[in-house]
Amino acid sequence: MNKLLVIPTAIALLAACSQEPQTLEPPKAAGNAEAGKLIAEAECSGCHGADGHGVAPGIPHLAGQPVAYLEKALADYEAGIRTHAALQDLTARLDDQQQLDLAAWYASLPPTTVTDGHHLQLTSYEQGEQLAATCASCHGERGNSVMAGVPSLAGQQPLYFMAATQAYLHGTRDMSGMEETVRGLSKTDIEKLALFYASQTPLPREAPTYGDPAAGQPLSASCGGCHGASGVSHDAATPSLAGQDPDYLVKATQDYRGHVRQHEVMFGEKTDADIRNIAAYYAVQAPRAAEDEPMSAEKLTRSCDRCHGPGVEVAGMAVPRLNGQDRDYLIMSLRAYRDDKRESTMMHKMSLPYSDSMIEAVATRYANRPPE
Repeated sequence: MNKLLVIPTAIALLAACSQEPQTLEPPKAAGNAEAGKLIAEAECSGCHGADGHGVAPGIPHLAGQPVAYLEKALADYEAGIRTHAALQDLTARLDDQQQLDLAAWYASLPPTTVTDGHHLQLTSYEQGEQLAATCASCHGERGNSVMAGVPSLAGQQPLYFMAATQAYLHGTRDMSGMEETVRGLSKTDIEKLALFYASQTPLPREAPTYGDPAAGQPLSASCGGCHGASGVSHDAATPSLAGQDPDYLVKATQDYRGHVRQHEVMFGEKTDADIRNIAAYYAVQAPRAAEDEPMSAEKLTRSCDRCHGPGVEVAGMAVPRLNGQDRDYLIMSLRAYRDDKRESTMMHKMSLPYSDSMIEAVATRYANRPPE
């Protein structure tokens, strides 16, 4: 699998958590839930509801969260580790026992039932599949092109796909019709297409009527350092060449040689005959998908579930429950971790490869799981 900047490989699959697991402090005095109820009614119900259910998108549900997590969150707001003006003001006015009482109250409440209808939203992968229907007339069913001169997209590395699409969108790649085709795509649309195509199975290709694959193999030696053995790339930002349309490879390589396409290392003095032989060699190599399975929300949340899954208890760690949590809150939290705007070295490293569309997919999955 590959990892991305905005996309991964299986991306080392990260956690869309709302708070990094924290080492617990020595045992504290027990909180009094009934005393905490009075504080919640006076101070918190306007945002978090009388039942601990956030009253608007972006406000987290507190009902049924582990008491250790709630205690740690309140302490972090008071210390300024987590920033929120209203919560920092509230925790500054509460003494340690009141914070324990408030945490005990919310932890005692039954988790709220999901009613926001996010289950109706398609995953990023499914949205990418829908967007790809527009591309199929040229790039083939599920990205396997059968049109000479048109590249296959099936199995292509996701970061490369995004960079290439952006280049067409911005006019830095000159391809008739492409700029108009991609003009209506947003950044997250392009990410969704990249996720979809990365996990499609590229089909093998017959040898072209020109060029000599055997002669092209030694000539491809200088290409292998970036594009991988036999043209199968393991870098999310570098395209795979194995099984690619040979006419497209010839044209692209000639454009790099003639500086029609700009790239710091994609140039050289290879002859047209050399280029045809290299294209013939790569065209007949066995292709492989960048991702070994669809980049579904289920796949993206697998590693998260080791700590945040239903019924999971992590000894010595303050871990929040994510099932049934507010989707917008999860999106904001994971983006904050990824962009290093919320303090957590672990969560920053884990979430750094996530694109916005991947974050949305993870958040949607957790928001629609029934609370434990």
